[in-house]
Amino acid sequence: MSALDTLGSPSLPEREGPGVGRPVAADALSPHQPTPDPSLPGRGESYAPDALIAEDIDAYLLQHQNKSLLRFITCGSVDDGKSTLIGRLLYDTRAIFADQLTALEADSKRVGTQGQNIDFALLVDGLAAEREQGITIDVAYRFFSTARRKFIVADTPGHEQYTRNMVTGASTADAAVILIDARKGVLTQTRRHSFLVHLLKLRHVVLAVNKMDLVGYDQAVFDQIVADYRAFADSIGIVDFTAIPISGLGGDNIAAGSNTMPWYDGPTLIDHLETVDVGTDAAQERLFRLPVQWVNRPSLDFRGFSGLIASGTVRPGDPVRVLPSGRTSRVARIATMDGDLPQAVAGQSVTLTLADEIDCSRGDVLATADAPPQVADQFQATIVWLGETAMLAGRSYWLKLGTQTVGATVQEPRHAIDVNTMAELSVKTLNLNDIGVAEVYTDRPLVFEPFENGADLGGFILIDRTTNATVAAGLLSFSLRRAQNVHWQAIDITREAHAQQKGQTPRLLWFTGLSGSGKSTIANLVEKKLFALGRHSFLLDGDNVRHGLNKDLGFTDADRVENIRRIGEVARLMTDAGLIVLTAFISPFRAERDMVRAMLPGEFVEIFVDTPLAEAEARDVKGLYAKARSGQIANFTGISSPYEAPERPEIRVDTTRESPEAAAERIVEHVLGVWSPDL
Repeated sequence: MSALDTLGSPSLPEREGPGVGRPVAADALSPHQPTPDPSLPGRGESYAPDALIAEDIDAYLLQHQNKSLLRFITCGSVDDGKSTLIGRLLYDTRAIFADQLTALEADSKRVGTQGQNIDFALLVDGLAAEREQGITIDVAYRFFSTARRKFIVADTPGHEQYTRNMVTGASTADAAVILIDARKGVLTQTRRHSFLVHLLKLRHVVLAVNKMDLVGYDQAVFDQIVADYRAFADSIGIVDFTAIPISGLGGDNIAAGSNTMPWYDGPTLIDHLETVDVGTDAAQERLFRLPVQWVNRPSLDFRGFSGLIASGTVRPGDPVRVLPSGRTSRVARIATMDGDLPQAVAGQSVTLTLADEIDCSRGDVLATADAPPQVADQFQATIVWLGETAMLAGRSYWLKLGTQTVGATVQEPRHAIDVNTMAELSVKTLNLNDIGVAEVYTDRPLVFEPFENGADLGGFILIDRTTNATVAAGLLSFSLRRAQNVHWQAIDITREAHAQQKGQTPRLLWFTGLSGSGKSTIANLVEKKLFALGRHSFLLDGDNVRHGLNKDLGFTDADRVENIRRIGEVARLMTDAGLIVLTAFISPFRAERDMVRAMLPGEFVEIFVDTPLAEAEARDVKGLYAKARSGQIANFTGISSPYEAPERPEIRVDTTRESPEAAAERIVEHVLGVWSPDL
């Protein structure tokens, strides 16, 4: 897309029907005549581009370059008119090209919802499924500008099913336009989106009561809706909002005032959006923070740390602290492609060089030396669950906050929030679109600030380790006090010393497979052979562990995750003691096996005891499969609960072709790296 695609539009094409051969004025599209505003295009004049585009395109682009930029979203319940409103904004600000108008007219007649009239919603509802159903599914971003400001608007879906897409759009916005259908009033999704807007700390809220033309422009209807919304807004903490009665289809109070609602004397939507504070100055007034994105090392003589300044101001000579290490230095230079700068502020991308050679890499944060952000590994957070699959407490996810990526587990939620009543509900997990409060533990310290101080170091996403899908968005509230008071105790006898004393390399042999596959049998044979060779080992069997350490756990997915987490921690302690540890667990989920692998890099050996379900069921010495088939046992792996087979195990044992003795001999040979005729 060229710069012209986003900054201007050529003249309106001729239309079919009455008036053929003449350009159509923008107000010809309205069934009534809003008050003309000569300062805005498309009101009382032909739809034509800015003449400067043809005369001096560089001057036109420069004119826009220095304008402030406001990012905002439109949200609300389904069919409240969000896409139509944005289409109208694009039209009234001349952000539509001639070919787009031609295509829009054709599409409006073919799949539009306004008969033979232009359906503005089609300008942003571009997916086939959106046009077929007349709804918004994905987030659509559009650029437009006025004489005073540039805008990026995100059209977010109204269906509850696509709430996660609304969160995506709101995450980078400065303001929200919450639409309400004048015929329907405040709905559940209106409340949900309003709560998310407040949760994400969007500072400017516009309540746009749309479709006033369908209620006869009745002031009483507008006043009642505003009163209802104010009562809800007060209950969730939205202390200020601007209410505007509009008609997205007709253009009333969008870019120009309307003579159909003389009782309203407030600003139009465009007027209001042009004047709201975009918050750039506020970010500059906060303390200096720069998440490092890249270590810039073009030659041996230059080493700089590049990133976008999240907040504050920095100058050469300023003392800075590198987190999480805590080391300090001073800024030597502020380097850019255009030369060194005497000062850099929030919103600028720069490369800083430091006076001292200290360790700093991607994911670290450069901050004001005497007032750095916090560092912790346990937090309380508000989580918006975006995944189709429910959250599993204890499962390891990737947590991405700014340029930091760490492993993280979410504990069982303290509560979920009912967006209608704001009641705190007792829940065991979070499902799609649920909002809850939970504790989050990370596998290494995270540099953060509470979300209320800024999203750059306070907002995060959770990523599924297996699918790489984003499953949640989160807002950090505070670090847990116990995280600050619990420290690693230094010990003199290291894990290397333990291993050297025993004359062996610690290993974790992780046997996984279906129930009845032969895991315990083979693991027991392996330990006997290791013992005969004088090796120090210990076998953790799934059934045995559930008699003690894990006897409080059942067989739900969440309990299975916690079962494996505990075993992984115990196995790590045992390898610290220099032992060769064997575990025989079904461990059905790939994510948890990968979590344990990450605990013991280089020492984890995954052994897949690959037995077909039919063969395992035929063995069924405990009669468990028969009970599962009859419904007596719930959540039984292979029958009513899934088993995710390893993709790249270190060792695969096919029990239909290899005896347990032969498999055990091969495993010992693999672990010790030697062959013995006694095996």
